[in-house]
Amino acid sequence: MTEAEFLARYQATLKHIEETVEAAINNDDAAIDYESGNDMLTLSFSNKSVAIISRQTAISQLWLAARSGGFHFDYQPDLQTWVCTSTAETLPVMLQSICRQQGGVDIAFA
Repeated sequence: MTEAEFLARYQATLKHIEETVEAAINNDDAAIDYESGNDMLTLSFSNKSVAIISRQTAISQLWLAARSGGFHFDYQPDLQTWVCTSTAETLPVMLQSICRQQGGVDIAFA
């Protein structure tokens, strides 16, 4: 994947996450907020904990930092999603789990 392709996929992923969280806030009054800037996305929960999504362009990875640890994701074109290099979980599955465990918020990112 070229750097331009990586950046396009990464930015599309952030946009999808933002839209999903926004819908959960508007439709379900979910206790979560988000802030984006500097090519990072921060999910904030009512208990003051956060999960942060960032990029590592040099190695074409998306990184996710949460209470449960730091996770690195490679984009898998055949699955059309990001897959964790250590757990083999997809980003949508892991984000849903982190939101539930860390903030008590149930959001489906698929």
